[in-house]
Amino acid sequence: MVHSQRQFYRGCYIYGTVDFIFGNAAVVFQNCLILPRRPLKGQANVITAQGRADPFQNTGISIHNSRIQPAPDLKPVIRTVKTYMGRPWMKYSRTVVLKTHLDSAVSPLGWSPWTEGSVFGLDTLFYAEYKNTGPGSSTKWRVRWKGFHVLNRDSDASAFTVGRFIAGTVWLPQTGVPFTSGL
Repeated sequence: MVHSQRQFYRGCYIYGTVDFIFGNAAVVFQNCLILPRRPLKGQANVITAQGRADPFQNTGISIHNSRIQPAPDLKPVIRTVKTYMGRPWMKYSRTVVLKTHLDSAVSPLGWSPWTEGSVFGLDTLFYAEYKNTGPGSSTKWRVRWKGFHVLNRDSDASAFTVGRFIAGTVWLPQTGVPFTSGL
């Protein structure tokens, strides 16, 4: 739960099934291994559920230079379970995936509505991808929502880096935790 304030996670192993990274902090996950697990029968995996309720909040989830791949318990049923990068918990949900390796476990749609058939937040959310790699990284079949974006310019993507999104160069050096400030 990334509840509030600015947060930074580096080199973490993050396992889960439904909305296992959620909250309304300004947070960057860098060099992390994100491992969707086998959900309950009939469920899909959804990695993020970001909770920005106001378009002026400087919050969101940024996944940078990481890997999204199935956990061992998901591998045997990979063809029967959909895995999405996120869904809108609140109206202005914001999640960005930058320079991350996406395994084929990630659904070609990439993103999910809050519930099947719901249009809640699809025009007001901000979901974006930038220079991801791997068999699940093609944006050809991604959702066609007004709020989904493929970022093509470094200047647009850099707004979601440690240096700019969470002002990490100001407070992270004193922690001794290594980080990459930009792209």
